[in-house]
Amino acid sequence: MGVPKALGDRASLRAPSTALRAVHELFVAGRVDPSYLDTTPIRPVVAESWRRSLAKGVDPDGEGASSSSVTLRLARMRDAHPLASALPVIRKLLVDDAADSGVVVAVTSADGTLLWVEGDPEACRKAESMNFVPGADWSERHVGTNAPGTALALDRELQIRSSEHFARVAQPWNCTAAPVHDPATGVLLGAIDLTGGPEVASGQALALVRATAVAVENHLALLRLTEPRAHARAETSAHLRVLGAHRPRWQFTDESGERRITALTPRHADILVLLTQHPEGLSADHLAMMLDDKDLDVVTVRAEMSRLRRVIEPVVVGSRPYRLLHPVDSDVSEVFAAMRAGDVGSALSAYTGALLPQSMSPAIARLRTELGTSLRTAVIASGDLGLLSRWLELPEGRDDRAGWRLLHDGAGAGSIGQAQARGHLAGLDLDLA
Repeated sequence: MGVPKALGDRASLRAPSTALRAVHELFVAGRVDPSYLDTTPIRPVVAESWRRSLAKGVDPDGEGASSSSVTLRLARMRDAHPLASALPVIRKLLVDDAADSGVVVAVTSADGTLLWVEGDPEACRKAESMNFVPGADWSERHVGTNAPGTALALDRELQIRSSEHFARVAQPWNCTAAPVHDPATGVLLGAIDLTGGPEVASGQALALVRATAVAVENHLALLRLTEPRAHARAETSAHLRVLGAHRPRWQFTDESGERRITALTPRHADILVLLTQHPEGLSADHLAMMLDDKDLDVVTVRAEMSRLRRVIEPVVVGSRPYRLLHPVDSDVSEVFAAMRAGDVGSALSAYTGALLPQSMSPAIARLRTELGTSLRTAVIASGDLGLLSRWLELPEGRDDRAGWRLLHDGAGAGSIGQAQARGHLAGLDLDLA
């Protein structure tokens, strides 16, 4: 099986490691413009990742990934992760043959946290020197270009060869990774990675990792068919997505067990958010005031509720008061739940942007402010510069001068992170001038 064309960009022009290292040195030292990479034989997928890594302030001289905020809860995270049930499949296809091969097999969560790292014992010990260990954050935003992190960032399989890594400490290694998705919803669950010598960058390695990812997805799909009751208990019947700039979405399981996704109107999204936040129910008068304290009447609310019932079937909305009669989860509740558990990293991963940013509902605006402020406060209180950097990447963080000042003061003197923060602060000062 050959390397797919999409993964073999400029295959005939791949630069030797010495040439790659020379370009890397010029780029990370700031001696060339980012557009310079387009004139070199570096693969476009790698050049784009280097640019993202530099823009996010990744330190190419770092000692590898730092421990994720979920390290202390790693065992619980493993047990609850959907890929835990597929470990026997991964071990049979990859780990069992890696015992004496110099290859490390890793499985990550969707946010880049390494959950399991197994394989050749000697290779695993060597990988520990760059903190390639369970609980470490190997997302692209944290350590720069690397196969599992970049595969998650792009949601595609790929290989990263030695000097293509952004962090120098990872450049002795080659790696191949493929993302894994929920077979019913298509949601990204994590990635499977092979790390080792030159043989890991081969077409055969890519085909093997790709086949393993497919086998894992098939295994998860089979579990849904053979253990439907367990699956029904493991997830809620419906899910509401209302964070970020994308159009709000309603996800539900139909009578045949298929997962469906429906786009919501702004008004329906407002109503559903308010109903999920008020399980005790809301009267038509109260709902009207929460949606629009001036111009909305009860008749309009009742008409909207009638239309909403048809949209969200089979979930039922009760009347007098209006309330959801089936369990409904949401990305808003995920953020709040993670913060209550003290897991700021997971809360930040679930927070993809402000709650319904276009909504004019006064109740939604209040909840939007509460959610964003609570998360920002938790991030700053954690003292974790990695989490702070992730917060500042969000739209709300771009004008957060106090946050950028904290990043500037906390980053090492002369580091890329400090330089990025200083430049951003200068831009904010110019805007206020």
